[in-house]
Amino acid sequence: VQLVESGGGLVQPGGSLRLSCAASGFTFSTYIMSWHRQAPGKERELVASISSDGGRINYADSVKGRFTISRDNAKNTVVLQMNSLKPEDTAVYYCKAIKTGRGAYWGQGTQVTVSS
Repeated sequence: VQLVESGGGLVQPGGSLRLSCAASGFTFSTYIMSWHRQAPGKERELVASISSDGGRINYADSVKGRFTISRDNAKNTVVLQMNSLKPEDTAVYYCKAIKTGRGAYWGQGTQVTVSS
């Protein structure tokens, strides 16, 4: 099983980044996918989640209206489009796959830094 995040980097406040997570080694289309983040000295928190068929999406209040999660089950990828970025969005962003009875898989994380 592999989850590989990409797309992180340094961006100015107000800018945008597009994170991608490429999955392999499991039946991607049957798993709930989510993005989480962890800032220095803070606990990891849920940013956004999407159901296996893409029909149910949830966002943390702090990112609603700015971030968009999507998935492509044909390409085994999940994307987090992040717009209007703020310094408080700075964190390591992780991709997660979860399915009842099968446990959870995590990616290695990608750093997002929002700074002028």
